[in-house]
Amino acid sequence: MGKRLKQQRRGDGSPAYKAPTTRYKVDLQYRPYDDAEKTGVLRAQIVDFIDDPGRDALVMKVLYDNGERGHLLAPEGAIIGDYIEVGAQAKLNPGNLLPLYRIPDGAYIFNIERMPGDRGRLIRTPGSYATVVSRKGNDVLVRLPSRKTIKLSADCRAQIGIISGGGRLEQPLLKAGTAYYKYHVRNRLWPKNRGVKMSAYNHPFGGKQHHEGKPTTVSRGAPPGRKVGHIAARSTGRKKSVRNVDEGSQ
Repeated sequence: MGKRLKQQRRGDGSPAYKAPTTRYKVDLQYRPYDDAEKTGVLRAQIVDFIDDPGRDALVMKVLYDNGERGHLLAPEGAIIGDYIEVGAQAKLNPGNLLPLYRIPDGAYIFNIERMPGDRGRLIRTPGSYATVVSRKGNDVLVRLPSRKTIKLSADCRAQIGIISGGGRLEQPLLKAGTAYYKYHVRNRLWPKNRGVKMSAYNHPFGGKQHHEGKPTTVSRGAPPGRKVGHIAARSTGRKKSVRNVDEGSQ
């Protein structure tokens, strides 16, 4: 009897692959969307930066004028002692939090709410940003980093600017030990072995002395234990150029 695939164990929520949330320092969420933000503006001062193991982006600790403390993603150019504004009447400065109906077309935004009041869900990785494309009625079109355009409610909130830490991948890890601790702190699967290097009871591609001969395409309705490789692939291999096709027809 074969073993379950690693992607099956990870998707099932096995404790061996769960993220260790006890090591994380910050539960990153916007403050509740109350009347102070809907009708006015609330100032907050950046008092500290936090390097949270739970995310790659830098988190800034802020102190609001009403005495509340909170955490927000740090934009590029933020320094300790700066002030940011939260609310519908906030200025259009990097790091400020505004509803989408107050943000002009073409502006860079991040940490966007998917639904009004969900306190931030989209665009939270270092160096990433989305762009406000256009608006129609109570809907706003936003272009994501994947170039996909989605429609959001104009009441959803977002921060202005670009998330800090975009150049983090430019510095090489240099050795495997550094990579080990990088992934181990979040309990990520590393290193990822290829299926053809495994035994037959570990993976459908394993147990071969020669790795060729069996296609990696599988149907959409394949059972979970076999659903690896090119799932419902339209085509595999090199694409034929138009020139070669024309020459073959002649």
